Amino acid sequence: MTRKILGFVLGLIFLAGAGYVAKSLIDSNTRPVREVPKTIKTVFTETALNGDIPIVVKASGNLVASRKIELYAEVQGIFKEGSKPFKSGQPYRKGEVLLDIDSQEFYTSLLAQRSTLYDLITGMMPDLKFDYPESFDHWEKYLKTFDLKSDLKVLPEPINDKERYFVNGRQIVTTYYNIKNLEERFKKYQITAPFNGVITESLVNPGTLIRSGQKLGEFVSMNDFELEVDVNEEYIDILRVGESVLLNDLSGERNWKGIVRRVNGRLDQSTQTVKVFIGLQGKDLIEGMYLEANIEARSEKNAIEIPRSLLNNETELFVVEDDKLAIKQVNPVYFTDRTAIVKGLDDGAQYVSRPLPGAYSGMLVKVAQSSGNIER
Repeated sequence: MTRKILGFVLGLIFLAGAGYVAKSLIDSNTRPVREVPKTIKTVFTETALNGDIPIVVKASGNLVASRKIELYAEVQGIFKEGSKPFKSGQPYRKGEVLLDIDSQEFYTSLLAQRSTLYDLITGMMPDLKFDYPESFDHWEKYLKTFDLKSDLKVLPEPINDKERYFVNGRQIVTTYYNIKNLEERFKKYQITAPFNGVITESLVNPGTLIRSGQKLGEFVSMNDFELEVDVNEEYIDILRVGESVLLNDLSGERNWKGIVRRVNGRLDQSTQTVKVFIGLQGKDLIEGMYLEANIEARSEKNAIEIPRSLLNNETELFVVEDDKLAIKQVNPVYFTDRTAIVKGLDDGAQYVSRPLPGAYSGMLVKVAQSSGNIER
């Protein structure tokens, strides 16, 4: 019995000693807590300065010649070769012959009709001198100036109704107007340039038979162009005919100045845009060229323009207050593809001018001034 009690007591003493040793080992293995140094990031800022910011509406489109005609034949004949080739890219000055169609047969018929009129007038002269002597002189003068190879001059004005009835009874007036009709048709055998321009399409070659109604080509002016662009409906009341517009090509190296010529009165329901036609003149312009237009719509007062990438959720902007970041609510009034025009930022406020990854409100920062150039 005594052995059992002694063994039990020794066991308790052993367990207590083992627990003590284990606790001492654990306490001696505790590592000291190190303080983590606070990281302060450097940010670039700009000082807000509100002012009048022009809102420039960007639009683009293809250039179209404002003066362009499609050439069609109104008569039939063989296409004669001219002094200049009727080919695409060939320039012509106003009044030069674009196409010359063989008219010899028609011209001979025209001469025959003029001769017929001359015979009719000559045949009535004896009766006219006897019955209406007061009208004889101006008809005689008309005969003396009659030229078969020139366009007919206007018939003498009758002195009285008797002379008018006498002349009409001889079919002179009817023959005269038939010839005038032929003279107008004869002019259609030659197509002349109505303005300075260039051939952009040629569909016939010299020596081919041209038929009435056949399309011959296309002729455009190289001095006057129009750009058709679509503008959002909210700027309809701002756009005015005569407003200046700056235009540039895709590279941005070449620039032109245009003027708003027309604003369509109809709104496209699907896109909610209005077509605006901008006229421009200048060198290095060619039909079909793709241009960008910068239309100054209006100026927004008490606003600043910032890079669009600085906005969070399109209404929040980071500012620096007491070396910490804070979120400022702003009111964006216009966006471009790269910038935003916003209101609601007080003058003198320091806003972050370059995106800062991982930024949050209350973040400690160090301010470094930036160049402040906004890429438009």
